[in-house]
Amino acid sequence: MQDLINDIAAAMAKAEERGKVADYIPELGHVDPQQFAISLATVDGKVYSAGCATTPFSIQSISKVFTLTIALGQVGDSLWSKVGREPSGDPFNSIVQLEHESGKPRNPFINAGAIAVVDAIMMGHEPKETLGEILSFVRYIADDDSIYFDHAVAASEMAHRDRNASLAHFMKAFGRLRHDVDKVLGTYFHQCAIAMSCEQLAHAGLFLASDGINKPSGIRVVAPQRARRINSLMMMCGHYDASGEFAFRVGLPGKSGVGGGILAIAPGHGSIAVWSPGLDAYGNSFLGTQALEMFVQRTGWSVFGH
Repeated sequence: MQDLINDIAAAMAKAEERGKVADYIPELGHVDPQQFAISLATVDGKVYSAGCATTPFSIQSISKVFTLTIALGQVGDSLWSKVGREPSGDPFNSIVQLEHESGKPRNPFINAGAIAVVDAIMMGHEPKETLGEILSFVRYIADDDSIYFDHAVAASEMAHRDRNASLAHFMKAFGRLRHDVDKVLGTYFHQCAIAMSCEQLAHAGLFLASDGINKPSGIRVVAPQRARRINSLMMMCGHYDASGEFAFRVGLPGKSGVGGGILAIAPGHGSIAVWSPGLDAYGNSFLGTQALEMFVQRTGWSVFGH
């Protein structure tokens, strides 16, 4: 398996087309697009890595998997009264659907949906308390207390928040948010600014690969049915309006972030994290998607067959 991971990293190192970094968040625009990392954490506790797999990067929307897990643990299925479970077919920051659907976001992974999830887990608390809870949870499932918030990235997002603020105010106008919009947004931007390496991220995703248990540590994070449902949402909605293309090419539940990371789950096998900062036209890692496609072609790991 290490040979395969090395082969993928070598192939990506030679790639000439690398996509475009997310410069609409200025702090992310400074990241070197030549970087690539891949890490596989298997359910039996082994880790295989190549490239800059210990370099922290801004996980951005991959964090939405973790806040969704927290929200389901806190409020259960009542969360679905606030946010839907359907693919959007629109860009991650689109406001169009909110207009048609009375301010209820289509799923938890588009920006509007993730903002609604943050509102649900705040439960009357201040942003600092909620962020402490989010960071503690991520450190817990990754078994790594060095994971941190990149405050420079959060500040950069806050300074360029107009589109996300419009989504939040629109939902608030429909009575979909309970908390102050600025407090929800501040929490949301810091959540997206969590910095992790591929190795840490692969560890954090392991509970989704084995029915809710992080097997190396023996910790049950969620019930088996909940793990399967989170995976199903990642498959349908984790890559926004390119989710169908990702399912077609890779065939695994996955969640991308505009920091260039992708977390993919191979149920029964392991958790794969890839990172390359250059994005495709849909805001997903250009080389990360190629790397995962190469990985499943070589391993045969897919939820659609063996």
